Amino acid sequence: MNTTPQPDPKDRPARLTIGVVGAGRVGPALAAALQLAGHRPVAVSAVSDTSRRRAAQLLPDVPVMPPAEVLQRADLVLLTVPDDALPDLVTGLADTGSVRPGQLLVHTSGRYGARVLDPALRAGALPLALHPAMTFTGTPVDVQRLAGCSFGVTAPEELRLAAEALVIEMGGEPEWIAEENRPLYHAALALGANHLVTLVAQSLELLRAAGVAAPDRMLGPLLGAALDNALRSGDAALTGPVARGDAGTVAAHVTELRRHAPQTVAGYLAMARATADRALAHGLLKPELAEDLLGVLADATDGTDGTEGDAR
Repeated sequence: MNTTPQPDPKDRPARLTIGVVGAGRVGPALAAALQLAGHRPVAVSAVSDTSRRRAAQLLPDVPVMPPAEVLQRADLVLLTVPDDALPDLVTGLADTGSVRPGQLLVHTSGRYGARVLDPALRAGALPLALHPAMTFTGTPVDVQRLAGCSFGVTAPEELRLAAEALVIEMGGEPEWIAEENRPLYHAALALGANHLVTLVAQSLELLRAAGVAAPDRMLGPLLGAALDNALRSGDAALTGPVARGDAGTVAAHVTELRRHAPQTVAGYLAMARATADRALAHGLLKPELAEDLLGVLADATDGTDGTEGDAR
């Protein structure tokens, strides 16, 4: 349930025409959410066949056209391109006169704040950075997932109410992020979400190799409980052989990983060291057990642990 106080009606944006530049997974979903709030998508740019199909699915009957024409038609334009492409896109749109004074220009990059839109600001646009802290599939389910989703919001002070109102209309929860904190904010989300996918995928592969017929069914309850415990209790939720200081078990893990999945060893060791550090700092790992454990991890990193293969 959205518990954020609703803005005063005078602070809510008027019904807007919406354009999307970049029909990846994010843009069409946000435009569809804004459509449910009464705004009207009028144009989308899409290059690949996949992006065109995505746009047709989420924004049926909305015409596909070049970015400059999208800006000509829309009061609010969503710039939903990869982070590294955003600065050049904004500069190009401003230099070619595509940006109109008074036009709301919204990017969804987690890395950048509003400053990346300065070229458009000088052309008279109103810059907003609205980053949904959500993973997207490129399907209609994304619109539903926006309900209760936090958005990292960065904008000039005079546009703050408009930015927050748009987030609320999409079903989200606005969270103000200072311009200088955007890279750190984005790194935190990438660490938690992107790396989680890698860890889960590796775990699934190892369980299959161990003969588990339905590794997803096995991991689901375990990972769900671990995530819930971590969100509720932080480091107090740490458990397992590293937190307990079971050096022999960790050494056995490294041996098996080197034998069956050597590509996972570096990640296992890095996460084990980080877990040991946090467990020590919070009093979960006894110092007398930590010495042997850290020795195993150091030897495994150097390839001198006596297991098959090495880390060179």
